[in-house]
Amino acid sequence: MSRLSPNRRHNTPTRIFAVPVLIAVISLIGLVAALLGDGVLDVMSWVGLAMPVVMIGWAMVKRR
Repeated sequence: MSRLSPNRRHNTPTRIFAVPVLIAVISLIGLVAALLGDGVLDVMSWVGLAMPVVMIGWAMVKRR
């Protein structure tokens, strides 16, 4: 059995779910912006819907 170092932080629900909740909120903002209007809201929707894809791609590249 190996010992954990005393400095290692425990995984709390906040640490586990922080990034998935952030991705969900960004997606929701993008979807609502797409439904509400044109112009600036279209740009907001594209950015809001592209951000989760970029974040997931970045995480996949970082894991390698």
